[in-house]
Amino acid sequence: MDLALLISSFSMQQGLAKQSQQEALYRSLRDMLLDGRIPPGTRLASTRTLAAELGIARNSAVYAYERLTEEGFVAATRTGTITLWDGRGQRHARAEAGPIQVRLADRVHGLDNPQPEPDRMLPFVPGLPSLHEFPILQWRRCVERAWKQIQPAQLAYGPAEGLPELRRAVAAYIKVSRGVRCETDQVFITDGTQSSLELCARMLANPGEFGWLENPCYSGAKTAFQSTGLRIVPMEVDREGMAPLESDWRSRPPKLIYATPSHQYPLGALMSIQRRATLIERARECGAWIIEDDYDSEFRHSGQPLPAIQGIHADAPVCYLGTFSKTMFPALRLGFMVLPPMLVERFRGTLRELVHRGHPADQLAMAEFIDTGLFARHLRRMRTLYTERRGTLEHALAKHLGTVLRVRESSGGMHLSAELNVPAQDTEIARQANAEGLLLQPLSHYRVLDGRAYNGFVLGYAGLTGATIEKSVTHLARVVESHGGIKR
Repeated sequence: MDLALLISSFSMQQGLAKQSQQEALYRSLRDMLLDGRIPPGTRLASTRTLAAELGIARNSAVYAYERLTEEGFVAATRTGTITLWDGRGQRHARAEAGPIQVRLADRVHGLDNPQPEPDRMLPFVPGLPSLHEFPILQWRRCVERAWKQIQPAQLAYGPAEGLPELRRAVAAYIKVSRGVRCETDQVFITDGTQSSLELCARMLANPGEFGWLENPCYSGAKTAFQSTGLRIVPMEVDREGMAPLESDWRSRPPKLIYATPSHQYPLGALMSIQRRATLIERARECGAWIIEDDYDSEFRHSGQPLPAIQGIHADAPVCYLGTFSKTMFPALRLGFMVLPPMLVERFRGTLRELVHRGHPADQLAMAEFIDTGLFARHLRRMRTLYTERRGTLEHALAKHLGTVLRVRESSGGMHLSAELNVPAQDTEIARQANAEGLLLQPLSHYRVLDGRAYNGFVLGYAGLTGATIEKSVTHLARVVESHGGIKR
């Protein structure tokens, strides 16, 4: 064994982190064995010799050898400690075979995003609530009380459908606020809308069946449908929401229909009551399930919101999805789905094999937050705040980009969408803006397969103050001008 090499490796290990001498020696020997720097069959130095050479206690050397023996790297014999691991041979075999060829499943082709994760606190990020306005002290007290209530048994995996306290609170709230028809047993707690979408796609449709998506559409819905092997069909959106043609129902009958009727994402259209009723009727006729994502329904800026599609008929084939990521904060990772009565038992039994629910304190705290009225109070504050910020953003856009961006009408939400009235490409403008600290989402990225292409931006405003909005829009105008979009 090359003691000089070991001494060098040992010194390096000690410098990398605060490790004990015995841990540093063990890691040094293990790395040298894995790399093939100590060939198989090598007789290691005795623990006494090794300790003397390294200037460490003999017990440290004994520890390192014993641990390597337990892991099968070496074996103690009458004549000494012999290495067994053929690391050098495996390394040579890998080199001869060449680099490993990576091919993911076809169902996830096109879902990869090589871009680095953006800073979610940058101006114009959509879907992010005003985190600075969140009542964190009140929430912290709810969490602390929840931990005081938790018993040891609740530290195990919880019910797959979620804790009954939160399910009951959610059912009571959405009955009043969204006109949802449900009982507690129909409410299932999930990790958020994306989790709910993936569960519905896996449970309700088979690979190869048709899945209808709005075009443009929330990218997570496309991900859920594609990753479960559905044949995606884009459905165009007009001022009344998703607008399927009669030929679509005949030639490409859906098994799943994903819709955001209360605030179409990202364009903001509100699905009319006539189209909602028709969608339910036609879905029932062809045996389809509607996945209703009640996106941003809590933040309607004018008038009364239309009730959820789910509440139109008692036996509507609708899975209603909601999330606390927008109304509370994204890191909470809590959402819910309301299933039709005929699905409840089938989902409950299967979910026990698919998911293991946890986070009991967060679920109990969320239940208290709803029951005590803190949730409703927080939503009222945010609704007023977001209405003001949207007005400020619309005014700033009209002032600096009035002839360049056409803002689409929308009755609520935390973002607005705007289409470019110039030949510049939204992706190119977004690339430059992102590099300069503005997180623009191009509308073209929300296109579904061969659906109609859009050219514009999705601009989030929930987390922006009035001063920040003016500054950010002025900055955006400079970026657009650099692409020839503004003539002065």
